[in-house]
Amino acid sequence: MRTLADWAYGVQVGQLPLIAVVGFATYGLFALAALAMIARRWNRSFTRLAFKLHRWLAYAGFLLATFHLLLGLSLYV
Repeated sequence: MRTLADWAYGVQVGQLPLIAVVGFATYGLFALAALAMIARRWNRSFTRLAFKLHRWLAYAGFLLATFHLLLGLSLYV
């Protein structure tokens, strides 16, 4: 767990630590998953693709959120 804690706050991406970047990326993936389902209202031919895209964006967001959680908990364990 010490390695994850070192990554979380030791690795800088620009001005931000890695844990912040992963958190923003997770938020972005969940927002894109929601946008995929909203966008199908605007374009009916996008309906089938929107569901598949929504599902895979949500899977990727869940994996990234799990990594974000591990990075956060590694500081306390």
